[in-house]
Amino acid sequence: MNQRNRGYKRLLFGTAGVPISTPKKGSIEGIKYLKELGLDAMEMEFVRGVKMKEDLAKEINIIRQREGKELTAHGPYYINLNSKKPDTIAKSRERIVRTARIAHYCGAKSITFHAAYFQNMDKEKVYEKVKEELRKIIKELKDEGIEDVWIRPELTGKPSQFGDVDELIRLSQEVEGVLPCIDFSHKFAREKGEFNSKEDFSGLLKQLEKGLGKEILSNMHCHISGIAYGPKGEKNHLNLKESELNIKALLQSLKDFDCKGVVICESPNIEEDARYMKDMFYSLV
Repeated sequence: MNQRNRGYKRLLFGTAGVPISTPKKGSIEGIKYLKELGLDAMEMEFVRGVKMKEDLAKEINIIRQREGKELTAHGPYYINLNSKKPDTIAKSRERIVRTARIAHYCGAKSITFHAAYFQNMDKEKVYEKVKEELRKIIKELKDEGIEDVWIRPELTGKPSQFGDVDELIRLSQEVEGVLPCIDFSHKFAREKGEFNSKEDFSGLLKQLEKGLGKEILSNMHCHISGIAYGPKGEKNHLNLKESELNIKALLQSLKDFDCKGVVICESPNIEEDARYMKDMFYSLV
């Protein structure tokens, strides 16, 4: 079976990066330590560049399988598929390809990244540009024989960034191999706190199901954290208990819709909030 099509049996919870309390640093030690924390997954944070070597990635896959953990990956921050500089676009494509390539060797089946900025350009033109570049990325990966990693542009936290729900659903409909990464905290911040009820969260899940079929709810890649927002949207991440995000209502919606997949915590106290969410989720009726 193509790993990208390998379904999830339940909702898994994990950390954005190696858990802070891991006794020894490094991805392998972080994966091993997930068991001590009672967590299921880890997102490899390549936000400052993909520096991991292929041999290490293959070793990580062996450990991941042995430990029974899932991995995702976050691409570099320096990505803008709508840059006015052709060289920046080419480098952005390569950063996404490298993220997916290493994720493939690690046994991860999903990567995410912030795709583009509008830069005061027409939104439809930006959409077409991002779609064109993603098709090039998918083709390059396919030519390398890499077809087991979902390419997931992230729901972004500011209206100035490409990546609202409608754009991500449309991309997923039009580009094979693309699905959204739903960052619920970004959506909350993008809407300046006005997206924060069970009805709001359920509405987003209904929107995903309508646009991409019921299967998307069994193949989720989500980010959740506490978050601060201002007039322009996202400001910075917070611990959940310091945030206004209605985490119980959000988790209840995920449970009501029988969502499966990976929830990655990006709060500053990554493992504490990841475990807090997991315990709350599995306590809900």
